[in-house]
Amino acid sequence: MPAAPTTTRMPVAIDLETLVRTHQLGVWRYLRALGAPPELAEDLLQDTFLVAFRQLTDDGDAVAVATFLRRTARHLYLRRQRDRSRRAELLADFTDRIWERDCGSDGEPWLAALRQCIDQLDGRPRRVVELFYGQGLDRPAVATAMQLKPNGVKTLLQRVRATLRNCIERRLGDER
Repeated sequence: MPAAPTTTRMPVAIDLETLVRTHQLGVWRYLRALGAPPELAEDLLQDTFLVAFRQLTDDGDAVAVATFLRRTARHLYLRRQRDRSRRAELLADFTDRIWERDCGSDGEPWLAALRQCIDQLDGRPRRVVELFYGQGLDRPAVATAMQLKPNGVKTLLQRVRATLRNCIERRLGDER
């Protein structure tokens, strides 16, 4: 005799709108209590409810759901913090390698190369460097002083920076 078919109950999807309405403020406050700034708390809140939508079914009680949401939010927050710390560590390592390669112990070789390259600039490139970096004027003020449009100053600064970068790299490359 064949076995009687078993009936499996399909989990009922949660009502996301009700879930969010019920728990949003509590999870957001919890994330803020953990130390998340408001913008990060908003991002993590959305991520938390996305996880809940994928993993929760409608048969959990309110306390269990709230606990799940807090644990998920905490996990996401701590993971974000670890990732941020790791990125900061990688950036510091990269900066150290570049500094050692290009600047030596005090950055003086790089600054000497920069000064020599600036000394070679003439006309508008030299003037834009003097106004923007030497006098600390913003782009609109430099544009007025040089009778250019602000976008013209932006383009000129981009070109001058590229020229100076190439010049510095050549000078530092020659010294190595």
